[in-house]
Amino acid sequence: MQKADNAESFVLDTSAIFALWNDEEGADTVEHILHSGAPALVSFMTVMEGRYRLWKNSGKETSDEFSKYLSLLPVRRIDMTNAIFENAVQIKATNSLSVCDSWIIATAVVTKSILVHKDPEFEQVKNIVPLKTLPYKGSKTK
Repeated sequence: MQKADNAESFVLDTSAIFALWNDEEGADTVEHILHSGAPALVSFMTVMEGRYRLWKNSGKETSDEFSKYLSLLPVRRIDMTNAIFENAVQIKATNSLSVCDSWIIATAVVTKSILVHKDPEFEQVKNIVPLKTLPYKGSKTK
């Protein structure tokens, strides 16, 4: 993926999408990104993770609603490429992260994007990808 020098783009982790979906702390930051005009990307794995978690916890109808919701957001889904695959393998092999997180991080690395998240486990990859951290669950920002 090519983008102009100095142009920021963002990869939204599943936790960032759920912050918006559930109107959690940090939802306003995600909303600002979506309305900023900067490219907003989601990994195919974010779509899968969001859908399966909702189906498992709230049923298929909620999972289907989430899919429709995502289709209305100004985001572009990034599917697997060889570069994303190879980066995901390396990230998974060298860090204590889930397979889903490894794919999402690799998407941010390959697209040279800022990873927007609220997952403390992502701190271990701050040396390979720029992070925009939303408030972690249970943290207070006042």
